[in-house]
Amino acid sequence: MQALRDLKQSTTRTRLSDLKFEEGAAWANQSRAAARDRVASMGLPHKRDEYWKFTDPSSLVEAQPTPAAVFEAGETPVFGEVDRLKIVFVDGVFDADASDPLEIEGLEILRLSEVFTRDIHWAKDLYGVLEARGQSPVERPFAALNTAFATDGVVIRATVQVSRPINLIYHHRDTKSDAILHHLIKVEEGADLTVLETGPAAARFNKVMEIDIADKGAFHHVRAQGRDHERRAVTGTFARLGTESAFKSFTLTANGVLTRNECVIELTGDDAIAHVAGAAVGDGDDFHHDDTVFITHDAVNCESRQVFKKVLRNGAVGVFQGKILVKEGAQKTDGYQISQSLLLDGDSQFLAKPELEIYADDVICSHGSTSGAIDEDALFYLRSRGVEPGKATDLLTLAFLAEALDEIENEALAEDLRHRLEAWLARRRS
Repeated sequence: MQALRDLKQSTTRTRLSDLKFEEGAAWANQSRAAARDRVASMGLPHKRDEYWKFTDPSSLVEAQPTPAAVFEAGETPVFGEVDRLKIVFVDGVFDADASDPLEIEGLEILRLSEVFTRDIHWAKDLYGVLEARGQSPVERPFAALNTAFATDGVVIRATVQVSRPINLIYHHRDTKSDAILHHLIKVEEGADLTVLETGPAAARFNKVMEIDIADKGAFHHVRAQGRDHERRAVTGTFARLGTESAFKSFTLTANGVLTRNECVIELTGDDAIAHVAGAAVGDGDDFHHDDTVFITHDAVNCESRQVFKKVLRNGAVGVFQGKILVKEGAQKTDGYQISQSLLLDGDSQFLAKPELEIYADDVICSHGSTSGAIDEDALFYLRSRGVEPGKATDLLTLAFLAEALDEIENEALAEDLRHRLEAWLARRRS
């Protein structure tokens, strides 16, 4: 164990020596310095760490990113038909010319770099706070690294039910880009906000989003991670929910060498709802996708759902690590967790670690995890109706993913992603 600690500390020192943050207001300097100390103390992860045993983080901790070829999909933009406010980043740098004016009724939007220079701003009570809370009982070093060294991002405060979604668009143009973005989102009492995220962002991408939802507020999040074949990404979503508030998030992932999405949610107000869902489709032994979720129930009569589906073939690997923690006094908790994989050949793998930890007695909690192949009876039925084999497999694959896609409340957004899944499957079939 000492040898592992020494190795992690050496790797961490090398990584930190290449990173520096610009001086800003006193509170920003203090928050970033504290995060840097957290990273230095815990060390960047190693594959022998418990929560990284299914995913090798070596390419994420290296001082320089592995070059990733820029992939031109030749498709219309995701959610291109949706009336949205566009905020564009190119290799982790805000692009003002490509972005819409950061003005919309009921919203306050600023760049993170602007906020860092202000002595007084609500962000000082949120920046790095939820990330730091999320470090226990499981350490999340990449999130702390992000808080310490984020180079850009947006700070958003919603005060009403916002009619247009905010679309954070990430373009990848430099084969050696190494982007670190940090977003802060505050949803005030009774407000409602939808945030969309699209695009691959960079050769290596580290992103954190901290979301504070006040009583009776609602936050909707739909993410389509870019289709670059060689990209690597680690993301962290940290959310805190007040009384009668709602958090609903869905992620679609296709392609990419390595993706690790972490989501840490605290239900701190009674009658709160948190839904987290994802669909991943991977083709090839260079595809590795990891969803790691930790939901804490710390209030009465709260509901959480985790719904994750992965379709894997040709040696692709999928990982799910999900936990529901019900604290003492969090009675009438309703916690649901399901993770399933559809393995389209004998070479792919699905590695799952579902967990429940319950300290209250009046709860309904369940978890399940399954892996399987295409249903031969259903396939035979479609073939007997004249559907050719590839198309029949695609139809059954889309049916398998439907439960996760159904978690998206906005049907227009869900339909856009369904069409893109169909197109992805059709390309693989041809």
